[in-house]
Formats: sequence, C-alpha cells, structure tokens
Amino acid sequence: MSRPRMRGTLRAVLAVLVPLVFLTGFTPWPQPVPVVSRIDTDEPVVFLTIDDGWHHDPAAARLLLDRRVPASLFVLPGAYAYDSAYFQSLLAHGPSRIENHTVNHPDLTVLDGPAQRAEICGARDRHLAQFGAGPRLFRPPYGTYDEETRSAARACGAKALVTWTHDLTPWGGGTPAPTPELKAGDIVLLHFTENLAADLARVLAAADAAGLEPAQLRDYVTE
Repeated sequence: MSRPRMRGTLRAVLAVLVPLVFLTGFTPWPQPVPVVSRIDTDEPVVFLTIDDGWHHDPAAARLLLDRRVPASLFVLPGAYAYDSAYFQSLLAHGPSRIENHTVNHPDLTVLDGPAQRAEICGARDRHLAQFGAGPRLFRPPYGTYDEETRSAARACGAKALVTWTHDLTPWGGGTPAPTPELKAGDIVLLHFTENLAADLARVLAAADAAGLEPAQLRDYVTE
C-alpha cells in the first residue's frame, strides 16, 4: 500500500475510533441510578417506606392491610429468613412491595465496587428466590452511598437509589418528635420496631390531615 493510501486509511480509522474513545471515557457503565429523596408531583400523594424488618408486629401488619397502605418494605434477607410468612401475607393480601436494602446492612462507602455489588445483587437474588419477584428500588443502609453504590445499584436491577424526606422513627422508645406537615411527594422513613403500629398510625393521621393518600413509590420513580 502506498504511503498516501496508508495515511488515508489511518485517517478513516481514527475518525471512527476517536469518537468512541471520548464516548467510553465520559459515559460511565453501568449508568448510575438517580438518587431520590422526594417525588416531584402535583398529585396529593405521600410515600411510606419501612426499613430492616427485624420486628414482626401483628398490629402493624393489620394496620397496613386494613388501610391498604402501599408501603415500600426495604427489608433484609435475614429478617424474613426466620419468618417469611409475615411478609408473604403483606404481599399477598395488600399493596406493599419488597425492595432492596442489602444483605448485611453495611456502610457501603467503606466497601469497594465488587463488594457493594455483592451486597446489593445478593439481596436482589434472595428476594427473588423467596418472593418470586425482584425489587425495583434500592435504599443504602444509613443513607450513605457513593458513585460506586449508584453504579452497583443499576447493575443489580434497581431503577433508583431512594433516601427520604422525613425520618419519623422515634428511636429508643421515647416520645416521638412532632410530626412535620407532610407535603405532596414526601418520602417518609419508618422502621420495623416494636413501635411501628403507633408510628404508622401517627404518619397516616398526618397524611389524612394534609389531604394526602399513600401511594406506591416504585410507580412514581422514573429510570
């Protein structure tokens, strides 16, 4: 091949490769999931989320079912391993959904990418095996995350990383702080504690007072 033709061929190859280099250099894969702390909506809805799952209170389950609350349950595999019937009943007879909260509840920011993916994908796989459906949302323990977390969440099938607008869990069994006025799109965080039934009643009363209806969070989160 003559030198002029060789130069022409090289220019043609570079014209294809250079844009690809820039694209792969500036487009992370997998694309990190968005972080959601509230939903931008004009609809009169509020979102109840309940974390961990260790305390299985029948009164809380009855309230969720009687009020048809579409709660997002960010539960740990160990919390349903010894009593899956509690959560199976909530799923079978009500509109609640199981979401992802890792396997072991670590601070993900101290783990590398593969370890984070093992925590998130591991929980997804166990949820799928136990309940027959995979989670669609992911909440990091303690609300801590980094870019590795967001990419790992995407790789493990989540469409968003969810935090919260209000944490209304009264830790320590003390008197709850005054419940703030809830607004459309707020995401409320509670936990499966011995006080969950009372906490749910308090939050539902605040939602009623604000003219808000609990809605299923995964239905309002866009990818």
